[in-house]
Amino acid sequence: MKKVYLDNASTTAIRPEVVAEMTKVLTEDYGNPSSTHTFGRHSKSLIELSRKSIAKNLNSSAQEIIFTSCATEANNFIIQSCIKDLKITRIITSKIEHHAVLHTIQILQNQYNIDVDYVNILPSGEIDVVHLSDLLSKEGKTLVSLMHVNNEIGTVLNLERVVKICKQYNAYFHTDTVQSIGKTIFNLQETPIDFLVASAHKFHGPKGVGFAFIRKGIVLNPLLLGGEQEKGLRAGTESVHNIAGMAKALELSYLHLTEEEKYISELKKYTIDQLQLQYPDIKFNGNPTETFYNILNVILPFSEEKTAMILFNLDMKGIAVSRGSACQSGSIKPSHVLAEILNEEDLKKPSLRISFSHYNTKEDIDYLIENLKLI
Repeated sequence: MKKVYLDNASTTAIRPEVVAEMTKVLTEDYGNPSSTHTFGRHSKSLIELSRKSIAKNLNSSAQEIIFTSCATEANNFIIQSCIKDLKITRIITSKIEHHAVLHTIQILQNQYNIDVDYVNILPSGEIDVVHLSDLLSKEGKTLVSLMHVNNEIGTVLNLERVVKICKQYNAYFHTDTVQSIGKTIFNLQETPIDFLVASAHKFHGPKGVGFAFIRKGIVLNPLLLGGEQEKGLRAGTESVHNIAGMAKALELSYLHLTEEEKYISELKKYTIDQLQLQYPDIKFNGNPTETFYNILNVILPFSEEKTAMILFNLDMKGIAVSRGSACQSGSIKPSHVLAEILNEEDLKKPSLRISFSHYNTKEDIDYLIENLKLI
């Protein structure tokens, strides 16, 4: 059976070069990086070289990169530490954030009695920056937490504009860049973001490793205790092979960025054209020409009885797509993102998130549409 993987916003295939790098480290560089003997020192040097490589690709300082197990951990660490250590009394976020941010803020709101404001969402799924400015005009030490690229509909936040507004009101700015790191250029010297997070498995690296960027001069206390690893901010023996694999994956992503972005953008346009040709009544969640180049979210003009089994039917044909975040794929509730921008009628219809990588082809898209027609 043909296999077509179009769920790259959930996770990506590991590049062969990354597998080779990780295999080498697992086989040859197994020393504990906290040990002082040669084996340990060599593993430690691999970690620091990886840190420098990642920092170079983001135009940041190596000391600003802290390795974590994933972006969820990094989000939790940053948001909790901002409240505890920076004495944040208010958080401004949106209702279309990833649950790693939303749920963390909701729990901390009750624990620390902080104020939480939600910025308005435009019908396109974009953030209302005028409303953001209005919210920031209120008094209180504030953290703004808004994702760069929405993981379900692909809307893109104008980081430069939002950072400028946050600086104007002396607010800290944290952004979940899970969907965009490795897929677009970051220059953290020119764009003074305070905190960002990333996960390696979103840019063709391994699962189980990510990082937090914490701008130099911001002092936070650790979330995990018990060791001095990661400058004392993240206790626990480092996963050397995963860190080396992540650095290799990010290096390759930026090495091939121009050609892969062009290829994927053309593939997305082809998908839009073919879907519109087959389904003239199809709708797109977010403006498809302005959403991020590897994410396309569509409302199919299917009857209600076809909706429930659509993913199952596609899966039986070897096609992987999703109806929302992989982190909530077991939920029967409608997407919290789509619930913010769709009317009740459209919310009942089948929305599919199709997310691309450079490994996909036009033949994959043809196969998807061919099987959609059979449902």
